[in-house]
Amino acid sequence: MDRSKLYRRFRTLLIANRGEIACRVIRTARAMGLRTVAIYSEADREAMHVALADEAVLLGPARARDSYLNIERLIEAARKTGAEAVHPGYGFLSENAEFAQACYDAGLVFVGPTAGMMTAMGSKSGSKELMEKAGVPLVSGYHGEAQDEATLAKAADKIGFPVLVKASAGGGGRGMRIVRSADELAPAIVSAKREAKAAFGDDRMLIEKYVDNPRHIEVQIIGDSHGNLLSLFERECTLQRRHQKVIEEAPSPTLNAAQRETVCAAARKAAGAVNYVGAGTIEFVSDGKDVFFIEMNTRLQVEHPVTELITGIDLVEWQLRVAFGEALPLKQDEIRLNGHAVEARVYAENPTKNFMPSVGRISTWRLPAETGGLRIDAGYREGDTVSPYYDAMLAKVIAWAPTRDVAIERLNRGLEESDVRGIVTNIPFLSALMTHPKVRANAIDTGFIERELAVLTAAAPAPGELELCAAVAAVINEEQQAAQLEASSPWRTFGWQPVGRRQRSFAFRVGHGPEQKIALNYGSGPSTLVIGDRELAFTIAAKDGGFDLTLDGVKSSVAAVIDGHELYLRTRNGRFDLHWVDPFGGESEEHVGEDKIAAPLPGTVVAVLAEEGAELEKGAPILTLEVMKMEQTLRAPYAGVLKSIKCKVGDIVQEGVELALVEPAGE
Repeated sequence: MDRSKLYRRFRTLLIANRGEIACRVIRTARAMGLRTVAIYSEADREAMHVALADEAVLLGPARARDSYLNIERLIEAARKTGAEAVHPGYGFLSENAEFAQACYDAGLVFVGPTAGMMTAMGSKSGSKELMEKAGVPLVSGYHGEAQDEATLAKAADKIGFPVLVKASAGGGGRGMRIVRSADELAPAIVSAKREAKAAFGDDRMLIEKYVDNPRHIEVQIIGDSHGNLLSLFERECTLQRRHQKVIEEAPSPTLNAAQRETVCAAARKAAGAVNYVGAGTIEFVSDGKDVFFIEMNTRLQVEHPVTELITGIDLVEWQLRVAFGEALPLKQDEIRLNGHAVEARVYAENPTKNFMPSVGRISTWRLPAETGGLRIDAGYREGDTVSPYYDAMLAKVIAWAPTRDVAIERLNRGLEESDVRGIVTNIPFLSALMTHPKVRANAIDTGFIERELAVLTAAAPAPGELELCAAVAAVINEEQQAAQLEASSPWRTFGWQPVGRRQRSFAFRVGHGPEQKIALNYGSGPSTLVIGDRELAFTIAAKDGGFDLTLDGVKSSVAAVIDGHELYLRTRNGRFDLHWVDPFGGESEEHVGEDKIAAPLPGTVVAVLAEEGAELEKGAPILTLEVMKMEQTLRAPYAGVLKSIKCKVGDIVQEGVELALVEPAGE
């Protein structure tokens, strides 16, 4: 390859991605004086990354294969805007050797490894063969080219159950299944292949021994075109759900100094096997004693900020400088480890409903300021729409501190001060995770979240005295603010009247629970709230995002969002959703039965798993939807007979569309 085409200085960078990582790359590129070009689909016309870039090019329809995965349109977008280089981000085409080669053939600098390096290390099976030759420790497994069912079944039987079936290309937990017995293998392979094909365009599988109670350790490496290859310490990503990382931290709290040097040396050896250039991550699994190579990600990782915070290195800046043809600015012994960093991924998903993705318009977006060791990497803003077409990650909250305990406290404080409304997020789940005593004690493995799911997704506490008073205060605060927009008048000021006292009654409920009543007394004297036989003096002081509520001499900070008669409150006791009962009556509720087998979100039917007329047990799988690049299986809500299937494989269905009808047993 012509070296001058691989690495050279450029002034215009196209970011071949979207969301948080596109925004992240744009920030550093612009700080370096580069002109930035965004690309977008029809679903992302108003997206944050489009607004941040100097220019933006529409690629095509919402579906990724027609936009973000379309190599020809990406190359054309670079040509139209005069971009000289392409940063692939992570996901989509970031580990696609064909795309890297197409950039080279078009005369573009690809900010990453060459197609040859990507092919050698990006394939999980190919990289394992390479690591075996290089002497890097491996988990036993099958990494061959033959993909027929008989070969894979024979390999699994030889390895011994449980095994891990996973896509040879890609990552992020997609196309990955734990198989604990021979009869589970065939359906797991079919499902994993289908998911991998949809996410990465490649359905090749490998099988390896599943390590029980494993820990996930990975090492950040980066190489330049001058033969320098560095490791930037390790991260631990053991807290996972469905093989998708949830919390990441650096350095690993599990390794001592000697183990750290051993695993980092193994990572440099692994990357050195292909003379690697660019940023990448060598991933290992640990059984508590030894570490074994899993795979290499030939790109920047989602969790790269924790490495940046403990080293003081901007990895995107180093990526771009390597692409310029520059040598890395530091030697291995000049890289210092400072403190501890922890990252939490904020997703648009509902943990109480099996982490079902959530879509819609973000009506409220309040994340804490980036001060006191806190960093926010976000790809969304208030008013943005979360669509069903892409990954559901909204932002990352990252905290640094001198010690792990303090970093966790800072991260949890950042999560507790985050309010996102209009969609459902996993923020309360993340807070529960970070305050779990076993997480604090580092007594975890990759199956921890599944085992503790009931605790981590426990129902919110019932609103107490503070919350009921805060609900009244929220209503009054909004009415005061609305009154201030009208003509100034003492009659519009809450609590003011020349003589006498008045009472105003309120009622609130949570879900379909009972009404809880509270009365407001106001007029010529201090305002009070009456709950049962208790009367409490209170005052309100409005502030951005809520108000300070002083109740019987104790001041509390309250975050509040009101949407019609729906109230969201965050107090010292947690987060609460209340309904303000219409004081004039006439409310009616639509009760949508839980028995309805309908599309929970827009998606594509990828499998029909039962036949009409079949007798089903409760929980039996009926069909599978692909939503936000992940598969969601819809199951029988009760035992009965499958009367009809109202869709077929390949159908694109909208939210709420009925897909199947089950007649309860005994009817």
